Amino acid sequence: MDEQPSRNKRPRDRRNQLAGVAAELFSARGYHGVGINDIAAAAGVTGPALYRHFADKRAILAHVLLAGIEEMEEATAGALAADDPTPEQVRELLARLATRSVERREVAALWRWEGRHLDPETQRTIRHRSSAMLAMWAKVLLRLRPELDADDAELLCWAGLSVFGSVSVHHTSVAKRRFCRLLVDIALRVMHTTLPEPDAEPAPEPPPLSLGKRSRREEVLTAATELFRKRGFHAVSMEDIGKAAGIAGPSVYRHFPSKASLLGAIGRRAADRLALGAEYALRTSAPPDERTALRRLVESYVRTLTGTPELLVSFSADRVHVGERDRAELLRIQRDYVAPWVQLLGAVHPGLDRRECKITVHAALTIANDLSRTRRVNSRPGLDAELVALMTAVLDV
Repeated sequence: MDEQPSRNKRPRDRRNQLAGVAAELFSARGYHGVGINDIAAAAGVTGPALYRHFADKRAILAHVLLAGIEEMEEATAGALAADDPTPEQVRELLARLATRSVERREVAALWRWEGRHLDPETQRTIRHRSSAMLAMWAKVLLRLRPELDADDAELLCWAGLSVFGSVSVHHTSVAKRRFCRLLVDIALRVMHTTLPEPDAEPAPEPPPLSLGKRSRREEVLTAATELFRKRGFHAVSMEDIGKAAGIAGPSVYRHFPSKASLLGAIGRRAADRLALGAEYALRTSAPPDERTALRRLVESYVRTLTGTPELLVSFSADRVHVGERDRAELLRIQRDYVAPWVQLLGAVHPGLDRRECKITVHAALTIANDLSRTRRVNSRPGLDAELVALMTAVLDV
């Protein structure tokens, strides 16, 4: 082989080894935070040796994500080989997907956050293959639930995929077999969710979150939020933000010292909106029981998520570009927000331990986050009510 022939590793093994090392680095630091030399050093090879296997860093990311797609395709084909799959075969498929998600959490994270860094052709390939796989899942679901229409089946399959992807947004873990069984049970509840009619009565609106004329700083923050949401962090300059806010680019620095500080501010604003919405939801009437409290938190979360762009930006890959101090603060805020959900869920389902409750809560939140950003489903007229139904199904309340 390349550097040490005595190891007697085949080229394909070395290629996959390098890709595995890169996947862990990309997941930890973000795509832009990792260089070819970083990957080579972590793998114990030289830069030139790495280039024998991959043309560049983007090619490594493409290899990782395409390999992940291939694994899911193989799992799908293996479990659904029959013309008319049974519920047991569907459960087998979910178990295979759960196992791969738990064993390869870093790949799930890359699929979620870093795919946009691929070249357009690879992005199209991944979208095409993902859509084909989702279509196969939806076809099977329609056989099991003939009362569904095709669009509803597709929505439920997207939500099921989010259950397995949710393992990439947190570090909580339990024993592998237990972890996989929990994910399968959650996915099955999602697949069997009864979706509300599109004209379902919406939840009451919360009070306004801000009043009066916005300051220049607020205008800058709002402009940056919208640009980051549409283009991504790296495609936006301080000049772009200034122009959108109606000021010169250098003037932005009077309010924010860097783009990273803008991301931190966006994250804190998103957290403030969530906290305000949750407090309002739980204080608008007499103290609720645990189940009712959880339902109100779900409704509050969906209302906040779909009503403001800050949450969508704060859930993007650009999180790795937030300053270290802001990142630590935002992580603490996130944990503080999730804690009441976990406590309430534990009271409702005492058979779940605290870690299982955390995994379940993150699955519910991830479904809402993902579907609200998925173009194929986020224009559905009754999406808010559907997200509430899906999240309450995950939480089993």
